[in-house]
Order: sequence, then C-alpha cells, then structure tokens
Amino acid sequence: MTKKELAELLKYSSPQELYVITHYGVLIRLFCPFSVKVLRDIGVLESGQIVLVDEIKVTLELKTVYIINNAAYFYFHFNIEV
Repeated sequence: MTKKELAELLKYSSPQELYVITHYGVLIRLFCPFSVKVLRDIGVLESGQIVLVDEIKVTLELKTVYIINNAAYFYFHFNIEV
C-alpha cells in the first residue's frame, strides 16, 4: 500500500476512537483514552500492568499501533479492558 492510498483510507478514521466486538458479539466504540492490560513485558511496560491508550495509529502495513505515554506499541501486546 502506498502512502497516498493509506492517506485516502485514513481520511475516514479517527486516531481517537476504536470499534471492537465484545465476547458477546456486540459492537462497541471506545474513545481514547481507554484501558488495556499488558500481556507481556514490552519496553518500559510490565506484564499485567493496566495502561491508557492515548491514540491509535496504523502502519503502512495496516497494523494497529497504540500510543501509550508517547511511545508506540503494536496492539497484540495488549488486551482491551472493557
């Protein structure tokens, strides 16, 4: 995906909200900041710690990245606390 294609796609999204489907199959919209639980030690974050996601970004490969305390982490290191 080119930067131009990504920019076109991101025109319709917000770095402040995330849509998720719960375990019960219900679609909900989360607004930043929202809580996540750290699944494994990564950077300065420790496993089991609850942290707040300040912003949501997307890489050129369309992988979701959470901005936490001005640092970027891939989404799969966390579990959303709903």
